Amino acid sequence: VQLQAYGGGLVQAGGSLRLSCAASGRSLGEYSVAWFRQAPGKEREFVAAVRERTSSTRYADSVKGRFTISRDNAWKTAYLQMNSLKPEDTAVYYCTARLGWNVQYYNPGHYKNWGQGTQVTVSS
Repeated sequence: VQLQAYGGGLVQAGGSLRLSCAASGRSLGEYSVAWFRQAPGKEREFVAAVRERTSSTRYADSVKGRFTISRDNAWKTAYLQMNSLKPEDTAVYYCTARLGWNVQYYNPGHYKNWGQGTQVTVSS
């Protein structure tokens, strides 16, 4: 499945952004979807994940309570609503997906399909 992430931009601290992850030409119903981010000079880190079909979610501690991952009813687009943004949230955000679920959902090595990334910059 090919994925495309979009919706990034420049926002002031405390602001909000909504990222979207669209699958080209197919449903994501059987896929779990995750968002990762990578800041300059740092490793790619897990942000949030949503399970296939059940829409059960998981979050990194650093974003819990501020970010919400969701998917639309047609199972073709996943979203990451980001509120109360902080400068340390600045990074390139990537969406990814895999068939089914893996208990190591936080490990980028368990995903093969990646979108191109969208830049999020939070100014102080």
